[in-house]
Amino acid sequence: MSTRTPLIYTPKILELFRNPKNLGRMEDASVSSQAGSPACGDVITIYLKINGDKIIDASFESYGCAANIAAASIITEMVKNKTLKEAWDITWEDVTNELGGLPSIKYHCSILAVGGLKRAIRRYFEEVRKEHPEWLPRDLSKEERQALEEEELIERLYRKYGTVP
Repeated sequence: MSTRTPLIYTPKILELFRNPKNLGRMEDASVSSQAGSPACGDVITIYLKINGDKIIDASFESYGCAANIAAASIITEMVKNKTLKEAWDITWEDVTNELGGLPSIKYHCSILAVGGLKRAIRRYFEEVRKEHPEWLPRDLSKEERQALEEEELIERLYRKYGTVP
């Protein structure tokens, strides 16, 4: 008998887990970016199709739990038809709220989704447009730093123990 308490997910999380929106690789994406660590099992790849300064399409690939899939799915819905600046301003708290809440142990899933989105937007300006808009911070955003810290922690644990404890 397991001593683990099952996680309570909202109906929206369960629906998006069972029927994710915008799932799959986008072959004609303007940019893509990944967040997460294969060592812990939560990885999100975000694909954006951009026209001018507007995101006209978004999709994702995910390897992870129900919360990870739901967070990636909902963020692709949240960014469609938004400007890059509007999409940049989305926080992990916005994603969590849009999902109707997440168990606190699963907040990292919304952090990874937003971290992946912000990495994609930053990459788009650095590698595609080769410009730096005034609104885009030169330093990493809170979510980019949080995703990076989580990835580095998981990799350190993996190297130390050969597996995630």
